Amino acid sequence: MEIPVLNLTARPPVVPHPTYKVGLRRHTRQVTIGNIKVGGGAPISVQTMTKTKTSDIAGTLKQIREAAEAGCDIVRVTVNDKEAADAMKEIVRQSPIPVVADIHFNHIFALKAIEAGVAKVRINPGNIGNKSRIYEVLTAAKDKGIPIRIGVNSGSLEEDILEKHGYPTAEALYESAMQHVAICDEFGFKDVIVSVKSTDVRLMIEGDGD
Repeated sequence: MEIPVLNLTARPPVVPHPTYKVGLRRHTRQVTIGNIKVGGGAPISVQTMTKTKTSDIAGTLKQIREAAEAGCDIVRVTVNDKEAADAMKEIVRQSPIPVVADIHFNHIFALKAIEAGVAKVRINPGNIGNKSRIYEVLTAAKDKGIPIRIGVNSGSLEEDILEKHGYPTAEALYESAMQHVAICDEFGFKDVIVSVKSTDVRLMIEGDGD
């Protein structure tokens, strides 16, 4: 019996996703995060996130320094409780790279992070309450020249959008992001970065492509 010899060097053809364009970058508005330029033709920057308890200042700074030594340009830190918010000033002071405050629903934590001197705030304006709270956060960020990062995740879309689309589709991700962008625009806030994420890579590409 003859056993066929496998050609291990042969590779299947790569079929690019229809939304994927090699080397093509969309023209965007440039914003500054600390000393790092993002968008508008700037080099692609590398960002990571710490996984420590932020109130552990020494442990958080250790991870930030390790990330910076590995080539990271920007680091995101969760600000999910009062102790984390209180720690931000010292973390920002000692960090070798720009620090982004990751905030979900508490506008007070956002204000404390801005006061601490973070380089960017990750917050979805539509999730922090009434318009007076939104105005307070966006005004504080604008006065300090701090950009806002709108982060949309397929696992935490708004209920009304999920009901409309039935599932976290690319259109649903896009609609959610644009709702928050529209709020920023309403208040005259222009330094916005949009991040659309999904565990489904194809869905994420399609959402960003929209």
